[in-house]
Amino acid sequence: MVVVAGQQKLSAYFTGAVLPHLKSRPSPQMTSRNSLQVNPAAPLPSLATLADPPVRQVDAAVMDYFLIELVNTLRDSAAVATQRAKKIEQEMIESGLLPPPASQTVTQASKNESARDSVTSLTRGSGRTPLDEEEEAVRVRLESIGLHVGANFTERLCRDKSLFSETLDAIKFICKDIWAACWDKQVDNLRTNHRGVYVLQDNSFKPISRLSSWEGRAEAVKQAKLYVAMPAGIIRGALSRLGFHGVVVPEVTSLPQCTFQVKLPKGV
Repeated sequence: MVVVAGQQKLSAYFTGAVLPHLKSRPSPQMTSRNSLQVNPAAPLPSLATLADPPVRQVDAAVMDYFLIELVNTLRDSAAVATQRAKKIEQEMIESGLLPPPASQTVTQASKNESARDSVTSLTRGSGRTPLDEEEEAVRVRLESIGLHVGANFTERLCRDKSLFSETLDAIKFICKDIWAACWDKQVDNLRTNHRGVYVLQDNSFKPISRLSSWEGRAEAVKQAKLYVAMPAGIIRGALSRLGFHGVVVPEVTSLPQCTFQVKLPKGV
């Protein structure tokens, strides 16, 4: 009888008769599993919410510091890439896969200079110093980055806009929306010859507004040509995402003024 009573009390303990609160408490594994389950009755977020997440703002000076570090980093990277390309070219010359540079074979180059000149050479036929070659490599990389930035900005800003059928409307969109989103203002002056050439002028362009050089103003203007390469890519990327493929040529004559000449093919 004592054994049977003990078994009944033990079974009652595990079934919750003695401690009923233990029976209703879920285990930690069940709690974590239920927290991961999606409530089917809860409304799903709309596609517009997924495509346009909440805006996160940063300090305006962050982009200025970012552009400074970007140019310096790409300058070092371009120097390494140029040296690597020259090393590979020298190895190909020594192996006989490429003709020697014109400076080493003056006599042969004078006889048949055009035939022996290599298009892929980085050192001959260009008339540029190694420093100019590195600057050109930096400019190309900056413009490539700007292409992606401009295309993404345009896709975000044009989500609720209709398709631009005229080139002038696309240029006005760049002068207002793109300029305000990237540089916190609109273009100061827009000119066109109505033949596919547009001139966008900013009298105080933000990326070069604080640019200076201890070597003088001429050196500062020369350095500014690198800092407007990425904005030129942004403009070209925006135009390409809108369906207009053209050429964007930046020009800096006096700081902080900058002019962008946009050339679009005729009949677009």
